This record gives sequence, structure tokens and C-alpha cells, in this order.
Amino acid sequence: MTRPRTILLTGAAGGVATLLRPLLPAYGYTLRLADIRPVDGAGGTDCLTFDLRDTNAVREAVRGVDAVVHLGGISLEDGFEAVLDANIRGTYHLYEAVRAEGVRRVVFASSNHVEGFVPLTGRPLPAGEQLPVRPDTYYGLSKAFGEGLASLYADKYGVETVSVRIGSCFERPRTVRMLSTWLSPADCARLVHAALTAPDVGHTVVHGISANTRAWWDLTSARALGYAPQDDAESYATGLLAEHGELDPDHVDARFVGGHFTRTGLAP
Repeated sequence: MTRPRTILLTGAAGGVATLLRPLLPAYGYTLRLADIRPVDGAGGTDCLTFDLRDTNAVREAVRGVDAVVHLGGISLEDGFEAVLDANIRGTYHLYEAVRAEGVRRVVFASSNHVEGFVPLTGRPLPAGEQLPVRPDTYYGLSKAFGEGLASLYADKYGVETVSVRIGSCFERPRTVRMLSTWLSPADCARLVHAALTAPDVGHTVVHGISANTRAWWDLTSARALGYAPQDDAESYATGLLAEHGELDPDHVDARFVGGHFTRTGLAP
């Protein structure tokens, strides 16, 4: 494929996008930012404010770009109607606009919560879509829908997508659990770049973590795209273990991929 240059970054005011925005231009990309709220620190960058439910605005945002990195929507559990509008209808509107405008590549921010009820046994867990879909929340269910939509649009319309099941993308791991799930900002940018430029991906599902010593997931499918992670959460292990201790093996954080998201009665 022709290397994309102009990228629409949805959810540009969110946590992961805020970490990515200063990193992606170094790979040669020009960013068009989009969010439902104004993007702080956008400066002179092309920046749009609209709701993903607005089909005309979504179509305008997609027009003229080479690819889309779709981080937009609700990033935690919420009531079903809110998740339905932002994550399910919003992602459908995005893919319809991509199809109509002839954009051929999407990087879709999926989540480990697609597989939240997968037990943490027999690690490392298999790579990518070899793991069963066992969502732990409406949020996880919406990401499973997004992956299914990406598969449909790849097969039916030739819109290629890499769906990245992100673990925990922060400046640094915040908990002992994140020693396994952390995706550093620099590695996130490396993975997004690989997902944007790898040839013939069809619809590919990969896990988004760094080269963590305690990693739960096999990264074979991500490495096949050209992803070469450089960071390891283990450099933060001494401090986190001194503060929190090792995970209790009977706690949900150590029993299931989704951790506390698998609890019943999780408040929206």
C-alpha cells in the first residue's frame, strides 16, 4: 500500500491520543485531530470538534485523509445507551465514512476487555484473535462489535484494519497488574506506525503491550506487522512491588484478563 501521510486521529483529547499526538509526526504523519470536546494544546494543528453521532461531520472529517486512527468513544464502562451511541453507532458512522471516502486503512483502538473473562492460566496467552471473545462489560462488548465491523468492512469493502487490543497505555505502569499489561507511549507510537504501514493486513487483531518481562500475551501477530517494542515495565517493578506487594492469586486482578471489570455490579 502507499504509505499514509495525513492521519485522522479521533478521540484526540483522550488519554492515549494525548500521549500519541507529539510522537506520531516524527514518523512523517500530518495529523487531523477530532474529538467531541476541544483538544488542549493542539496549537495550529488541523482540529475538529464534533460528535460521532453526526454522520455529516464524520464524513467531512474523513474526507482527504490517507488513514484513520480511531480512538474516539467512551473509554471505560458506562450505561448501555451511552456506549451504544458513542462506541457502536459512532464506530459504524466512522466506517461508513471511510468506505464512502475511499480510505483504505484504519487502526482501531480495541481493548483487552474484549477478552475480559478469559482466565489468566497457561500464560503467555495466545496472540491476537486466537483468544476467544469474552467481554467483561458493555464497553468490552462495544470493542468486540468494532472488531466485527472491521472484519466485515475488510471482507466486503476492502477497508483494511488493524484492531489493537490495548492493555494499559500510560506514561508509566501504575499498579502491579500493569507490569504485565503496560504499553508505553513510545511503543504505542511504534505499534500504530507498524499498523498503518504493514502490507495486506485485511483485518488483523493484535495485542498492544510493551516487551514486558511479565507479559500475559504473545506478541507474535503484532511483531509480524513490523512492531519492535523497546520498553519493559519491569524497570518499575521494584517500586510497585514495594508499595503494593505481589498480586493475590485469588483476586480477580490475577484471575481474569479484565480484572476488576469482571466483577458484577460494576458501577457505570
